[in-house]
Amino acid sequence: MKRPLILITMGDPAGVGPEVVLKALVSGEIGGVALPIVVGDKGILEKTAKTLGLPVRVKQIGSPEEAGPHTGTIQVLSLSDLSDGISPGEPSAEGGRAAYTYIVSSTELILEGRADALVTAPVNKEVISLSGYPFSGHTELLAELSGTREFAMMLVGPKLKVCLVTTHIPLSDVPAALSIEGILSKASLTERALKDLFGIGNPRIALCSLNPHGGEGGRMGREEAEILDPAIGEAKRKGLSLEGPFPPDSLFFWAAQGKWDAVLALYHDQGLIPFKLLHFHEGVNLTLGLPFVRTSPDHGTAYDIAGKGLANPRSMIEAIRLAVRLATGRAAGTFTPPSLSP
Repeated sequence: MKRPLILITMGDPAGVGPEVVLKALVSGEIGGVALPIVVGDKGILEKTAKTLGLPVRVKQIGSPEEAGPHTGTIQVLSLSDLSDGISPGEPSAEGGRAAYTYIVSSTELILEGRADALVTAPVNKEVISLSGYPFSGHTELLAELSGTREFAMMLVGPKLKVCLVTTHIPLSDVPAALSIEGILSKASLTERALKDLFGIGNPRIALCSLNPHGGEGGRMGREEAEILDPAIGEAKRKGLSLEGPFPPDSLFFWAAQGKWDAVLALYHDQGLIPFKLLHFHEGVNLTLGLPFVRTSPDHGTAYDIAGKGLANPRSMIEAIRLAVRLATGRAAGTFTPPSLSP
């Protein structure tokens, strides 16, 4: 089978996206299994490669169909020309507009069937919003562009898979955002992914409680009794393999030992803190529910180290490798369970 064509957005031009993309593509771990195309800025990539001392040539192409195997060459669909106006670590509205354009253009190409998977480098929500585009996050934008109504973020690492019920909302809004229907939707997406994408025949999913000690019978909150317990009961009636709710302070320990195949966390930091504690460099964000494969590294723009050669490309490498495995399995109609290297 031919190597899958993977679109990789460059992310915010002032962040670490250009650096981790370049480091990943020259690592020797990608070229043999994929045909990668960067969607971004040729000048920024060339400038970054020079700063890092990477012996690589950046070649501009006009369409995915022009891409081919080129040893020592990174092929790019260049949609901006910001190398003289953008400095690493200095975000700008112009850079935000460019980052948004990379995402939209890549999504259009993959929805047209002109690529096999999408990998996105990090962007900054505030910077894109300040540039004039309403933007609450990569996941939400990709869902909107593809007409996807039910979707979820799953964080994938060697020891943990964590799916989020709510994502980028204030912590104070989380209790009101929880519902039986919302939990069942995320549980269903998680179970389907574990079966169809990760080859787990009988997946086990654990639901986190919201309040300390699981609410202690209502003394520390009513969400468990009024929302989470009924969601578990309804999940069992629907045949979903959802258990809990369990206090997360112990749940994540046992999940990392292999007791469950995935954890359903109720809000962003509840799931991301333990996940990043274990998988800070190699964690991957996988979007569930989209009509195409999309992964991303599990870190942000890191403006503080942009342009200094300090960014670790491991998460980007793993994001590309996971996208390749999932896209290859989808195209072949078969599945080989992905493994992420430590």
